[in-house]
This record gives sequence, structure tokens and C-alpha cells, in this order.
Amino acid sequence: MAAKTHRTAAHPTVLSTRALNRATLDRQLLLRRSAMSAKDAVGHLLGLQAQNTKPPYFQLYARLTDFDPEELSALMESREVVRIVTLRSTLHTHTADDALTLRPLVQAARGRELKNFRRGLEGVDLDRLAAVAEELVVERPRPVKELREELLAHWPDADPLALTVAARCLLPLVQVTPRGMWGRSGQVALTTVEHWLGRPAEPVPAPDATVLRYLGAFGPASVMDFQAWAGLTRTKEVFERLRPRLLTFRDERGVELFDLPDAPRPDPGTPAPPRFLPEFDNLLLGHADRTRVIPAVNKGRNGVGNQAYGSVLIDGFFDAVWRVEREGGTAILTVQPLRNLVRDERAEITGEAARMLAAMTDATDHDVRFGTFLDYGD
Repeated sequence: MAAKTHRTAAHPTVLSTRALNRATLDRQLLLRRSAMSAKDAVGHLLGLQAQNTKPPYFQLYARLTDFDPEELSALMESREVVRIVTLRSTLHTHTADDALTLRPLVQAARGRELKNFRRGLEGVDLDRLAAVAEELVVERPRPVKELREELLAHWPDADPLALTVAARCLLPLVQVTPRGMWGRSGQVALTTVEHWLGRPAEPVPAPDATVLRYLGAFGPASVMDFQAWAGLTRTKEVFERLRPRLLTFRDERGVELFDLPDAPRPDPGTPAPPRFLPEFDNLLLGHADRTRVIPAVNKGRNGVGNQAYGSVLIDGFFDAVWRVEREGGTAILTVQPLRNLVRDERAEITGEAARMLAAMTDATDHDVRFGTFLDYGD
């Protein structure tokens, strides 16, 4: 039975944390795996977090039926998806179309980042830097070290890191293949997205369409949720403009949430199978208020310091971390629960882990264990 969605202007429906959890999981393709293609899934999710090369593949494995990593790898090779810095100044895997529209949408925010590096860029003409860098990377994809050295030849007194950050912020640079391909990754080499795709980027779009797509993949959500996901500010007027087309709710704290009228909002009691998410999955980062997926007691517990680990969703919520190690031909997956698990939960987690190891590693043997590998220093 679907959750009730009726409302009045004076008394909007209150959605519980569990109701928000199930709605978001459904739209994230995590309540049940989807038969959609890898390309369609990347588009539906508005991109995949891709600071490291393997997480996009594990994100799709958790969401798609019969996912073959070579499908995403082939899309990268054919330039139908690319690796580019967009949302929150973070590297994402996007469809080619989204790379050409989302990057212009967030370009102003990328430019504002340079304020943090102004000391290292004293005396640097940023327009000239952008022109020089573009000429270099269009001539041929440049490794980061080589690009830095070329820019230093023009501005020897500037901070080397600041120069490369400026190039990344000012230009829509993609990491060209084989970087990011399944089992074939190479060093980072950069060119512009327009050059790589052979077509120009779109003019800076209005955020309206992106807001609607965001709600379709992450909603119901607040203005602050969208801003946290996109790395943008001052978008309240966009939601106000879209209000006549949307439903509104409140969360348990009284925060106003917006949603598409025909979007799924499953019954809060809908079962949610265990899912293994890699580090930096957008499900865990796509809202200002993350309690719909991360219990308050587990905030910040999917890593220590700069080391992040995978997250296990148990009954829809982040309640364990995981990692994989190799011992010869054996892949060993260790699950560290963050709460006591009942027998059925352990059995379901073990089954899901074993299937993932079989699909996503080339190990001849698989071993799933429950143990402790992460010391939180509590």
C-alpha cells in the first residue's frame, strides 16, 4: 500500500523518516534492482560519484539486474559517458548530455572556488590562464603533472597546485580513457569536454529541469537538500517558481519538502534488501539532512580520517561498513556491523555479499566474514 500523499495548504502531510527512506531508495533503484541500461541509470541518477575509479561500477551493480562492468566501460570508451568535475566540485561519471549541461549549471560555483587559492594566483591573469590551458589540453590530452609544468613556465612565481586547480575550475576538463575503465585504468590525462565529445556545451541552463530530475531521483526533498546535492545556493526562487507543479510535505522536524506528483512514495513498511554501496555513493551525500538514510548515531562512521569504506544498507539504513581484501585467489569481504544484527539479517547480508564478489571480482574463491577492521576511537 502506498504512503498517503494528500495535503492541504494549511496542513501538509508529514512524512516520517522511514517513509522518506523508502521513497528515496525506490527512486535510487535500491528497493529492487532495475532492468534499465547502465547509460539510462547514469542519466536517471544524474551521475555517479567517481573520485575513485571503481565506485561507479559498484553503484550500478547495487542497482541494476545482471549488471556487467564492461557495459559501463564500453560507454566510457565510446564517449557516451565521461568523468568530469561537476556537483560539489567532485568528480562524477555523467552521460555526455549531462556533462554538457550540468557543468555549465555549476560553472559559477566552480569559479568561486578560486577565492581559496588567491594567494597562490597573485599576478595570474585568469582569462589568459584559461586560454593557455585550453590550448594545451586541446592539442592533446595532458597528464596533470605535464599541464602543471607547462603552466608554471608561464607563471613561475605562482603556486603549482593553485595553477592546476584554476585550470580545473575555469575549464570543463574530462579525464580521458583509459582512465576509469574496468580493469584498464591509466593515469589522469585531461582535455575539454567539448573537444572530447566533438560538440559544444549548452548555454548556462535555468535550474528548473535539474530540480525536477533531482526530485525524481532523490525526492521528496527540501530546498537545502537540493543545494547540498548540487553545491549551489539561492535556489529557493526556483522551487517557488515550480511550486504549482509540485506537491509539498513536511518532515518530522517541520521542514518543507517538495516532490513530483506522480513520483513513487511506497509504504514505509516495504521491505528493503541489504545493499553494498561503495565509498562516496550519492545516496549518502545527496541531502542536507541525511537521516533518511544515515541514522544520527552513525553519522561520519563510514570512514576514519581520509580513509572511507563502503556502506551497507540494512533495512534501508546505513548500519555497517565493508571492505574487500585479496589473499591469493580468494576475495575476502569483511562486514563490520554498527549495531547488533539478527540471524536473518546476517544471512541476507552474507548472500548479497557473496553474489557481489562473484560478479565484481575475478577471484576464484570468496569468503564473507563479520568482524572489526575500523577503530572509531570511541
